[in-house]
Amino acid sequence: MKTNLLIIFSFCFYFSLSLNAQNASDEMELKQILHKFMDGASKNDSLIHANFWAEDLIYTSSTGNRFGKKEIIARFNSAEDTKIERPSTNYTAEDIITQQYDDMAIIAFKMKAVGDSTIQYYLNSGTFLKRDGKWQAVNWQATLSGEPIRK
Repeated sequence: MKTNLLIIFSFCFYFSLSLNAQNASDEMELKQILHKFMDGASKNDSLIHANFWAEDLIYTSSTGNRFGKKEIIARFNSAEDTKIERPSTNYTAEDIITQQYDDMAIIAFKMKAVGDSTIQYYLNSGTFLKRDGKWQAVNWQATLSGEPIRK
């Protein structure tokens, strides 16, 4: 009986270590995906948007508008001829919090948007699903945080 309990305990311990290692690896990957997305969004990179958002995305903007991936991608397709060489706003993610639940994760962070004359902060949160080994955002909420700061 003691041997069986020892085997069960050992299995549970090693299984929990494996899960923690997987969660730490996924957390690092999710943060890298987010930082890469912020950089790509700063450059108006349509491919970064295509890869970041899931087909079944529900996005609620800071202005209260709700839309999906099709609408986001359509903005790039309609503006393809008028791409700007220098982005007008640079986006970064700060104070990132992640919570993982198997193949689902939630990321909450403060987004800093630095424009030519202002700095604006948003509180964003996203729900990610890992499908076929790839993390994508299926839900997104952006909330304006305070008034713009003049440079």
